[in-house]
Amino acid sequence: MKDKIDVQSLKDKRNITIDKVGVKNVRYPIIVEDRTNQIQNTIADIDIYVELPHHHRGTHMSRFIEVLNNFHKENFIHNLPEFLKEIKSALNADAAYTVIRFPYFIKKQAPVSKTESLLSYNCFFEAFLKDEYELTIGVEVPITTLCPCSKEISEYGAHNQRSMVVLKVNFTEFVWLEELIEIVESTASSEIYPLLKREDEKYVTEKAYNNPVFVEDIVREITLILNKDNRIKFFQVESENFESIHNHNAYACVSRQKEKLK
Repeated sequence: MKDKIDVQSLKDKRNITIDKVGVKNVRYPIIVEDRTNQIQNTIADIDIYVELPHHHRGTHMSRFIEVLNNFHKENFIHNLPEFLKEIKSALNADAAYTVIRFPYFIKKQAPVSKTESLLSYNCFFEAFLKDEYELTIGVEVPITTLCPCSKEISEYGAHNQRSMVVLKVNFTEFVWLEELIEIVESTASSEIYPLLKREDEKYVTEKAYNNPVFVEDIVREITLILNKDNRIKFFQVESENFESIHNHNAYACVSRQKEKLK
């Protein structure tokens, strides 16, 4: 019988280190912390990578899943350092990375009728371990914005649109996903709700009309809020309007290391 060769472990002579190699879009159940209910079970799409040294031809893809199997029942964000440490060890790598994207559900109450229903927010963790561990958490928050220029020049009415704000942060002390979501929603013309009765629709329409904002206003207001939060080391906020009267989107972004904010 022919001897089996471990092809992935063969030496490579091209002298090129690969920055990231691994598996993408692994659908997996995880547990995350919930400010109201302590924990929330959800389903994540997970990317896991390692740095591949120049002398290795390939990596062992199955080992990523083997390590993941040991962690999915745990509180994932608190165990990410140990998870990446095991990935490094199992793959004999100097650096390990993971990106974890998942829907996170928050019960929202309509502003007038007080009807309750669940709204889904896309959230993510980005973690990296080489010599030191780094974690970024983020949220994608849908909001309503109303155009200040349209309101100013129109005799009646003003155009508004669905908008998406993506906020991600590094922190020194724990930050709830709910906190980031609330920061974004506080800067909107109006929040998004999963269920509205007629009296609620009237309320949010008038609220948006009375609070017109540009994408520039959104990112600046969030910057002011995060600048005052001593837990935040770094943040990036992106605001994008899916324009209702144009065939293009409006976009603004602020990215800051906290030490540079004065």
